[in-house]
Amino acid sequence: MSRDPEARPRWRMGAVLGALAFFVGMFIAVICGAVPDWRESGVVVLILVILGIVVGVFNITGKEIIPFLIAAIALVVVGVAREPFSALDDIVDGLGRALDAIVNLIAVFMVPAAVINAVRVVVELARPGEPG
Repeated sequence: MSRDPEARPRWRMGAVLGALAFFVGMFIAVICGAVPDWRESGVVVLILVILGIVVGVFNITGKEIIPFLIAAIALVVVGVAREPFSALDDIVDGLGRALDAIVNLIAVFMVPAAVINAVRVVVELARPGEPG
């Protein structure tokens, strides 16, 4: 095994921060969505928005933007739908409400990252290109 520092992968601090923000945001969305008392907390929403901004700035590369935006659109559409999992409450009391809250909080987490990257795409498209 080589001890050459050039042989090791270089981790940018932004990439590590973005990855950490992503995992922490998803964890918070799942845990807080599952706990009834935390579902409507403004503090949780604020934390998820801040983490979403960090993910949007540091974690999405140029070639990941379009797939990320498509996935984010799907999550946001499901997240703002009127209780798509509520029928599961008939099977297990509270399960549908918990899943609805989890998906909603994931959408809250993804919206800032999606907006940041959508603006990146618009700016890129607005740059003057080569004459056709």
